[in-house]
Formats: sequence, C-alpha cells, structure tokens
Amino acid sequence: MYWLQIWLPLMAVSTMDSESTRTPPPRAGLTKGGSSLLPAGVLSAKFGPQGKHYVCGSMAAFTNILVTFPIQKVLFRQQLHGVLVAEAVQQLQRDGLRNLYRGLLPPLLQKSTTVAIMFGLYEDFSRVLHDRVGGCGTPELATRSFAAALAGTAEAVLTPFERVQTLLQDHRHHGRFNNTAHTFRTLVTEHGVRECYRGLVPILLRNGPSNVLFFGLRGPIKELLPEATNKAGHLVNDFVCGGVLGAALGILFYPLNVVKSRAQSQVGGAFQPCREVLLTVWTERGGSVAMLFRGAHLNYHRSLISWGIINATYELLLKLL
Repeated sequence: MYWLQIWLPLMAVSTMDSESTRTPPPRAGLTKGGSSLLPAGVLSAKFGPQGKHYVCGSMAAFTNILVTFPIQKVLFRQQLHGVLVAEAVQQLQRDGLRNLYRGLLPPLLQKSTTVAIMFGLYEDFSRVLHDRVGGCGTPELATRSFAAALAGTAEAVLTPFERVQTLLQDHRHHGRFNNTAHTFRTLVTEHGVRECYRGLVPILLRNGPSNVLFFGLRGPIKELLPEATNKAGHLVNDFVCGGVLGAALGILFYPLNVVKSRAQSQVGGAFQPCREVLLTVWTERGGSVAMLFRGAHLNYHRSLISWGIINATYELLLKLL
C-alpha cells in the first residue's frame, strides 16, 4: 500500500484538493520562469500517480502534531476528568516540563499515518469507484461519500496508537507505563492484542461520518470565501476552510471523543459498550450537557488551528510537489 511506502521512511528520519469535486488529474507544480520547482514526474515515479496525496497528508499532520500537542494534552485532561482549563493546566505544571511531550510519539505516528490514509485512500477509493460505477448513473456525490467513509474506516486500524497515547497522557498511569514501546509490550503481554483496540467502536462511529462531511463540504466552503489572487491568499483560504470544518466537526463528534477517552483510560477488565460508557460519564457529571461538553471550547480552538494547519500545509505541498 502507498501509505506503508510513505510512513516507514518518514518515521525513520523523524499524521485533495479543495477544488476537487471530481477525481483530480495530477497537479502541475508551482513554476519559476515557466518550470516546475521539482523535476517533472519525480514524485509520481517514486510513489505512483496518486502517491503524492499520501506524502502531503503525512507531512501536513506531522507539522500539526508538533505545534498543537500541548493543547491536546490540556484537552485530554478535561475530557477524562471533567475539569476546567486552569485545573488541567495546573496538572500539567505539576507533572513538569519533562512530561509535557510525554506521549508524543503515538500521536505523531498515528496522525501522520491516518491523515496520509485519509487523503490518499480517499483519492484512491474515489478513482476506483468512479471507474467501476461512474458509468452506471451513480451520482458522484454518492461515490465520493462512500470513498470518504471507507477511508475513515480504514484509519481505525491504527486505534492502538490512540490507545497508547491515552494511557501515556493519563497521569494515573505515569508510574506504570514508561514509554510507547513499554506500553505496547505491557498491554499485549498482560492482556493480549485485543486490549490495544479498546475504544474502537467510538472511533469507527467518529471517523466515517466526519470524513464524509469533511470532504463533502471542503470545496463548497472554499467557494464561499473571497477569491484568492496570489499564493498567500490561497494559503489563507485553505487554512480558514480546513479550520472551520475541523472545528465544527470537533464539536459535533465531541461526545464520542469523551467516550473514547474514558474507555481507553481503563486497562484490563470487561469491554463496556459505548452507550454504557456514555451513561456512566453522564451520571458522574450530574446529567449536565455542559459538563459532558467540558473542554469542547478548547477542542474547538485546537481543531481550528490543527485542521487549518493540516489543510493549508496539504494544499501547499501538493502545489510544491
């Protein structure tokens, strides 16, 4: 698969075009004096004609994680414990600067790979579905939506990375798990591979629909923005488009992330259904919608920045490559 070709070399040295309402042809590079910034066909020769979508998605996510990881840790503490921002920040201060980037490796690996899968498989599935059923009168919106859902479902194979990230960020497990490798080894040795996939159901419920909405609305939202007349304008539009969509979807699917965080903070024991976990959290927080969405405002701003960075970086890299 393309993403394996991309992810492995990328990790050895270190997680669409908004106009694409149809499967796009290979894009022309930015030019200087009429010639491409890179020799023609270099990227296609290395990764295939669609491989650049995997490369650009992975690099965009890598950039985003490095910038936003501390915000994500504050948000995680709010989701897990239902505390205010100030208390979550105080917890991180008590943990010390040494632990601020504790748990960075799993999301770096997971997000760099899932975003590569998200963009790359979406383009691949869209192309395949268009070739297979496009001539049968199937609406392109339907094939595009199905391709987005398939790509989101495929991302869930990397659930173990989210699982390990959750445990490493939870201060209650600081004394038990040392690092990413140790956490994986402990989970598999003591509880089996299945334990690494705790929280899979809320991830599946989140990924498919959110991908459908993201890819379905990205083009129309950008068309509503002022027309860009230069590279900086396109970069700003891509940031705004990705940020607004990411923030809105982050709020919409926030309860599923709360359920995921709660489920994945448990080690061992029975696997509880999503509904049961949600009811437990709801009861613990006094049946308050506001408490259930505790941390959602920070998630909104984090998603605004994160998906703005991802979308703008992805589009920029597509043009550069």
